Amino acid sequence: MSSLSSVAALNPEASPAITRELPPELAQIRAQAMADGLPYAGGIGPQQAWELVAAGKVVLVDVRTAEERKFVGHVPDSLHVAWATGTSLSRNPRFVRELESKLGGKDVPALLLCRSGKRSVAAAEAATKAGLSCIFNVLEGFEGELDADQQRGKADGWRFHGLPWVQD
Repeated sequence: MSSLSSVAALNPEASPAITRELPPELAQIRAQAMADGLPYAGGIGPQQAWELVAAGKVVLVDVRTAEERKFVGHVPDSLHVAWATGTSLSRNPRFVRELESKLGGKDVPALLLCRSGKRSVAAAEAATKAGLSCIFNVLEGFEGELDADQQRGKADGWRFHGLPWVQD
């Protein structure tokens, strides 16, 4: 049974693109993150993240709120596990359990995406601390950092780079 079908057999709700094999690009990033003492597997730029997702080598998990996904947009076929919920961004106490369940195990390579790349770092740290071994942060996030005019999406981020996204 292939890695892909074994993950689907473990968790039918898991994305069919999920594989347990760590792509060489991510192995290098993880090695550097370990050398740097990061408490998670490391960060990856949006373009490289999309290339791996499009090739079916990893799964992309959006950790923003359901409201952000609905009103700001999201990456097609990404999984959703909110790191925080509501307007007060209260931490989701079930985040790690939900993430592991949707991934189908602790050793599935996953890229976490939030608005600007900050919440996804905290989510990656928590997941790694709980034993998920291949959790990476998508640098810059979906919307990017604020610019001098206090606006997002004009200097960096998933959408800025013209990567696929949709809006409900």
